[in-house]
Amino acid sequence: MRSEIVIVGGGAGGLELACKLGRKLGPSKVTLVDSRLYHIWKPSLHEVAAGTLDIHQEGLSYPMLAHDNGFNFVFGPMTGLDADAKTLTIGAVRAASDNDEVLPERRLHYASLVIAVGSTSNYFGVPGAREHTISLNATEDAEHFRLRMLRLMLAVEQQREEGKDAGLDVVIIGGGATGVELAAELREASGAYANYGFNALDGRRDVRITILEGAPRILAPLPEKVSNAALDLLQKRGIKVITDCRVTAIERDRVTDKNGNVYPSDLCVWAAGIRAPELLAGLGLPTAKGGQIEVDAHLRVKGVQGVYALGDCAACVDGNGQAVPPRAQAAHQQADYLVATFLRLDKGRPPQDTPYEYRDYGSLVSVGRSTSVGSLMGSLRGASWFVQGTVARTMYASLHLMHHRAVLGSVRTALLAVARFLIRRSTPLVKLH
Repeated sequence: MRSEIVIVGGGAGGLELACKLGRKLGPSKVTLVDSRLYHIWKPSLHEVAAGTLDIHQEGLSYPMLAHDNGFNFVFGPMTGLDADAKTLTIGAVRAASDNDEVLPERRLHYASLVIAVGSTSNYFGVPGAREHTISLNATEDAEHFRLRMLRLMLAVEQQREEGKDAGLDVVIIGGGATGVELAAELREASGAYANYGFNALDGRRDVRITILEGAPRILAPLPEKVSNAALDLLQKRGIKVITDCRVTAIERDRVTDKNGNVYPSDLCVWAAGIRAPELLAGLGLPTAKGGQIEVDAHLRVKGVQGVYALGDCAACVDGNGQAVPPRAQAAHQQADYLVATFLRLDKGRPPQDTPYEYRDYGSLVSVGRSTSVGSLMGSLRGASWFVQGTVARTMYASLHLMHHRAVLGSVRTALLAVARFLIRRSTPLVKLH
């Protein structure tokens, strides 16, 4: 197979890049490669895990997006790269049920390659972390957590009906945005189950949620006012938050910190850090300490012609000399930058001289589904504002809609928003199967 521009990874940045280039250049020039058949916006995985978002309704099919946006889609994982021959190896695809080969290993030739494979969990060598925790890196992780939590809640309900003093302990390691949002969503979801036959289970009393954070405060990269507001909202919902807590060991039913404190754990989530996928280390590309691909201020992989990288998997320093953080808004901006670059190259013009410059528009953190959102509306002309409540919740929801608009267009995004509104009023508040 051959394509002029190949994009590996259909996350927020990679998919937006493929859609915007596909609409301009067409499927003969633009190809997206991904190991999954559908896309979900990664910041919403905590909702999938809590059961308040149905992945089967939310997921967007890559073949459908390819057809509608004018790019070609190739299904399969990237397993190798020959940068000299400009050839990408795509691994075989096997059926989950019987391991039969569905698609064979393939080779894909490119003129330009963009690697946008995102990130995975960094366990920092903590014993038992990989074996006994769930990380919300992909839809499979979130769905695994949801089903396991549902089974455990059914067991607690049964024991409560028998008069036993039972409960469910959920420990979330990491008080960043993922950990905070998951804790808040779990609290609301656990309360909703009482509407669907869990009569003996009290969500606030019987589902005990604890956040363990190694820094002096949660949401450490954000301003202290945002951190304090989020902490207050979590504590009002009965969520226990322990800071300055360094986890040293994780077992099947407990978590131990450096001071010897033990936290019972029926479900443990790892949300304490990210690193680049291990695959990148074997591609022959220059990598940084965290495994990310080293790129210059134009997002070109250093010393490798025709290869670019964006998003969490790229160690990028922008034109101002600032390290670009691994955030969705950075991937979105980098995708737009590369759209301009490739459109210039397609017209036979030299790439743009202006280096990529990251602009921080602030951070929004969901602490519930209604008005309970603590947030920061970042820098604008050197100033910043703190927003909370309904305004912040509306802004948070708009981020998801903006992403959908980039890949679906304005009309379909509006219709999807209306459909989601109607569906949520005709289906259970949480997914029960």
